[in-house]
Amino acid sequence: MDHILFEDESMIRDYQALQKTWFAKGKQRMIKTTGKHRGVKLLETLDYAEGKIVWKEDEQYNAESFFAFLGEVLIAYPTGKIVMVLDNARIHHAKLLSSFLQENNYRLELVFLPPYSPELNLVEGLWKWLKADVRDRDGLQIWKHLLNNTQIDNATNKPS
Repeated sequence: MDHILFEDESMIRDYQALQKTWFAKGKQRMIKTTGKHRGVKLLETLDYAEGKIVWKEDEQYNAESFFAFLGEVLIAYPTGKIVMVLDNARIHHAKLLSSFLQENNYRLELVFLPPYSPELNLVEGLWKWLKADVRDRDGLQIWKHLLNNTQIDNATNKPS
């Protein structure tokens, strides 16, 4: 095994749900919003050892988009065996993938996490950072810039 990648999908919105807020008792706080619900759906792998991110924006999460993403991961890692750690989402078990995974079993192995265990998937930390620490910046364009230009600092487990 040459590369261990952690994979997940997430929706990044140009508005994010409020995580925490406070207001005086009896006085509800008004939160202004844009009234628009724009966002991007991302598929992503995190190579924790190298700090490398491979990602793809798509219109939806389905077997076809995941299948295309697996092809992009193989291109991004042209040599060596890849072990991809991921959750048990339905798209990860689609019949569409069977022949592709058999043909590429010398290069790509999928390892499924136990159900309901996002804390074991290291890419979840990146999603949390993107959604919590960056949400108040310049909208969707910052997401793409960050994903294209981010390396993970292994000492802090945060983007550098």
